[in-house]
Order: sequence, then structure tokens, then C-alpha cells
Amino acid sequence: MSILSGKKIVAGICGGIAAYKAASIVSKLAQAGAPVTVIMTRAACEFVTPMTFESLSHHRVLTDLWAEPLAHVELAYNADLFVLMPATYNIVGKLAHGIADDLLTTTLAATRAPVLVIPSMESQMYTNPIFQENKKKLQELGYRFLEPETGRLASGREGIGRFPSEEKVLKAIEDILAERALLKGHRVLVTAGPTREMLDPMRCITNKSSGKMGYALAEQARDLGADSVCLITGPTQLEPPAGVECVRVESAQEMRDTVLERFAQCDLILMAAAVADWRPKRASAQKLKKSGARALTLVLEKTPDILSELGRRKKQAQILVGFAAETEKLLEHAREKLKEKNLDLVVANDITAPGAGPEVETNIVTLLYRDGRSETLPCLPKREVAREVLRRVAECWKQPAQKI
Repeated sequence: MSILSGKKIVAGICGGIAAYKAASIVSKLAQAGAPVTVIMTRAACEFVTPMTFESLSHHRVLTDLWAEPLAHVELAYNADLFVLMPATYNIVGKLAHGIADDLLTTTLAATRAPVLVIPSMESQMYTNPIFQENKKKLQELGYRFLEPETGRLASGREGIGRFPSEEKVLKAIEDILAERALLKGHRVLVTAGPTREMLDPMRCITNKSSGKMGYALAEQARDLGADSVCLITGPTQLEPPAGVECVRVESAQEMRDTVLERFAQCDLILMAAAVADWRPKRASAQKLKKSGARALTLVLEKTPDILSELGRRKKQAQILVGFAAETEKLLEHAREKLKEKNLDLVVANDITAPGAGPEVETNIVTLLYRDGRSETLPCLPKREVAREVLRRVAECWKQPAQKI
């Protein structure tokens, strides 16, 4: 449990009978050298006294937002991890709807640290469609959930909703903290979004890429401890992740030039942008009018193949990841891309599949490796897809002799 030593953990204790089990978790974290600050909701204090957690954590327990109005700001900025245990129906509903009406929810609203949510409640509450929808929403926003177990509940009934074992909780905490250093020592470059190829000052050729996958990759690379993350993005409606250098471009040529400026300084390059394959050979300086014209003929020329150029320039220490959005022959086309462009990994998806289109929050991808292996991930939020891709890249760096 050395990964826990020195890690600042905030334990949010909510009003459920399993609050007494959280006391043992706090004790184990403190024994492992993790400074643990406990925030208890008013309901939690009805199950276990603050004195119990003060004795086990050796820190003062916080319960009142108004006692120290700025305490939530300091906790939010300094925490390495938040753990909500037991996470009640109420707290999950509040988080999903942006309600911050006490010290715990206000602190969570301000933090950028990862949040591990450990639900525990009666089966009928856990399986309630409202709870499941709130859970799904939080997962898509990056909250991590540790599923409850099936067993005897507080009511005496059997079913899902039982607080997980101490071993599972501690392992989940360790896994999240270990992930935070997976990309330490590495510089990451990510491309995202569409490009625009102008026909005239108003009209352009573009595509339906939302940029969500690329932005998720940049966010996760930051969260996994990369020394630096540069996001080169075409036009999107997304806010770039905090702490990430964001460079905005419009055309495929601008994307190429900007990528090449930074390519040599990065050791992981993730090319998730949907770069236009074609552009008008000539763009009109004035807006094209349709009055008097029966037809418009466009002469197109190829845009630069950025990925192929990077594949030719790639050094041994660099890892180049391409993305293949296909509508047919998914694996065949993805394998061709992997070989022809000298990639280390291709992330392929069928954009016609439900839950895998460019504008939705989820994705279904197949990873194709240089050694012929392939791996299909289930339908996951794009943040989770991004994390899984980066975890597999990190595994390659752990074993230098092993190729992706």
C-alpha cells in the first residue's frame, strides 16, 4: 500500500448504515500514511459520531460549511482523491444535478481530483431508473463507481446494494492513485475535431466530428500524470480541459503545420482529429452566388496526409496512435491503415453502430496492435475509452522490450 503514502484523500461520509464500515477504511488509509480529511453530512452524523472518524484519521472532521467558509476551496485544490462512502441515493442525485448545498457537495463541485463513488443502499433504490440515470450521467462526466455487492442488506433482505468488502475498496483507491502517475515523464500530443476547407469566405467543406474523443484523450492524459499535454483542435463547441495547452486550427494544412512544429518534442501522439481528405483547388475570394447559376462545379484536390508523414518521421521512442472511423469493413480498413502509415496502434470504430457515432457521448472501439492482436472494448463513455487506450500505451512503456 506504499502508493497511499502521502496521498491527500478526502473521505465523504454520507447518511447510510454502511457509514460504520467506512470507519475501517479511513483507519487503514491513515495507517498506510495517507493524510485523510473526513467530511460528514448531517445525516452521516446520525449513524456514526464525528469523534469516531477524528480518532481514526487523526484529523479534525468537517461537518459545517459555514464554520469555515473557505475550507472547501483548500480541500478541493489539494486533494489527490475523493472517496464517497457510502454514496447514498441522495448524494448521487445531488451531484448529477449540480446541487451544492452543504460542505461535501460544495467541495466536490470545486475539485478536479478524481472521485470514487461507492454506492450502498437497498436494492429497490439502487435499481431505481432515476438512480441509474444519475449514475450514468456521473460516469460520463468522469466519476468512478465501485459497484455494490449482492448479499444481506440492512432490511434483512437479500439483494444488490451491499457495501463492498474492505479489500475491494482499498484496491480501487490504490488503482486510481496508481493511474495518476501512468504517464509521468511523457509529453503527449493530441489532435481533435474536424477541419474546415473553405469554398468562399462563408462556406466550407467539413465533417460531423464533435471533437469529444480527442478532448477526452487530452483530459485523461493530463489526469494520468503526463508532464505536458498539447491539444491541437479543429473548430468545436467544446471547452478545452484545464491544464492542457490548446492550439486552435481551421484547415488540414494548418493542422499539419502545427502538428509538425510540436511532433519531435512529444513521445506519445494520438491523432484523433477527423482531417478532411479533400479541399477545393481554388477558393473564391467572394461569396459564391446562386442567382443565375444552374449548377456549381467544384474541383477538389487531396489534402496532406498528416498521419502518413508522421509515420515516416516517427522515431523509435515515439508511439503513434491513429484512429479509424469506418462505415464498412472495419477491421480490414483499420489494419491497412496500421501498416501503411507505420502506426503503433489503431483505434477503430464503426460510426454507424448505435452508441459509437461522432456526436454521442459513448464509443465502441476495437484496438489493433502491430503484433496482430486486436481487442474490442464494450460501449463506454468516451472518457473511459480514452483512459483504457492510454492505460494500454502505458503498459508498453513499462516493458520497453515489448512492442505495442
